Amino acid sequence: MSLKYNIWTIGCQMNEADSRHLGSQLESLGYLQTEQADEADLVVMNTCVVRQQAEDRAVGRLQYISQLKMRNPDLKVGLMGCMVGMKESGRLKKRFPYVDVFMPPSDTKPLMHFLAEEAELDADKVAETLQKAIVNAIQDEEYILPALQKTSTVIANVPVVLGCSHACTFCIIPYRRGVERSRTPEEILHEVEKLTAQGVREIMLLGQIVDRYGCDFDEPYDLADLLKDVAGNDQLLRIRFLTGHPNYMTDKLIRAVRDIPKVCPHFEVPVQAGNDKVLGDMRRGYTAQDYRSVIARIRAILPDAAINTDIIVGFPGETDEEFMDTHALLKELELDKVHLAKYSERPKTVAARTLPDDIADEEKERRRLIIDEQAEAIITRRNLRYQDQVVEVLVESRAKDKWRGRTPDNRLVFFQDERELLGALVNLTVTQTGPWSLQAEHAEILVPPYQPIEPVEVARA
Repeated sequence: MSLKYNIWTIGCQMNEADSRHLGSQLESLGYLQTEQADEADLVVMNTCVVRQQAEDRAVGRLQYISQLKMRNPDLKVGLMGCMVGMKESGRLKKRFPYVDVFMPPSDTKPLMHFLAEEAELDADKVAETLQKAIVNAIQDEEYILPALQKTSTVIANVPVVLGCSHACTFCIIPYRRGVERSRTPEEILHEVEKLTAQGVREIMLLGQIVDRYGCDFDEPYDLADLLKDVAGNDQLLRIRFLTGHPNYMTDKLIRAVRDIPKVCPHFEVPVQAGNDKVLGDMRRGYTAQDYRSVIARIRAILPDAAINTDIIVGFPGETDEEFMDTHALLKELELDKVHLAKYSERPKTVAARTLPDDIADEEKERRRLIIDEQAEAIITRRNLRYQDQVVEVLVESRAKDKWRGRTPDNRLVFFQDERELLGALVNLTVTQTGPWSLQAEHAEILVPPYQPIEPVEVARA
């Protein structure tokens, strides 16, 4: 009987990519995936601690897993991601003694070594083939999709920059994911080629500050260069990237988005606040006017591009007047989407050490609602221009009785069609607009649905 694994993932697209990576490694060792933790022989929790709410959810999940382990002492438990970070294993082992192995973000080697040691304890399991399989899984040059994803994965996340060295005062990521380091173009192109050979049609290139890709290379090679090389993959339909930073959003990169047909006109450029004092306290490295200039440059080169942003309300010391500067900036710029969060103090960050969290949660919530209502009104108005227009949609999944997909500029679209359209590129006529999605009909197939195929050997670039 095959062993079963279960991976629970919370947080960003980077965590989703790490979980996919781990799943493929475990399946190369003969494990089968189960979506039920109580059926598993191995459970792994891939965690996020960017906000307190995410950390609380992870702790709740750990408590549930501890009950499973009490009922089944043979259950193996792994903890992964930003909750573990680069140096937290010792502290966490005392707090959660039932966890067998701790893995920093994007690092599955501790689990692979643990499984090897466990195998050596049972003479019946020790075999040269198993040891070779574990070595191959650690090297992981094949990037095979886990079995349950092989027939449904239209979009895949591919990390290109790991860690971050920018150290904004509110952000825990540098302490948990380590210093910034770029993956080689060869490694990224190989992963993309493997994924598209298995039916993936859109790639999301990921980094905490993705537009800093290549800054640590000896030879000049940046994100714009990488986009051009990734677009050379004949099986790939679309490319996106996130998350950018205003300071590194170069004209070269913006022009690459304009000039490379496969790259979607969609930018994620967090501003976080619209007041210069707050931006200074955050150590973002730019002013509100600098941010306006970035948006102006994007719109000058790509007038119809979608530009999304991030906002934190209730940062320590933020006055109501300073908060209203953020409100005014968003009103002026009319961005396409706002990822909104209330400030959440994170341990070891500069803000936690030096700035008192002095704004009541009720006030943070009031400010959040103001920005949320403003953003909804703006996007409702901006989406009106799609009414009765034909839009191109990559079909990602089915939601109840409707297909769902996205336009190149990242608008979510729902439509009904009895045909099997997963992975198809279609033209649709928009029949209804709203703040969060568009409704459409009359699908005209531009590129037919993909037929998932077995992984093939692909030579390295």
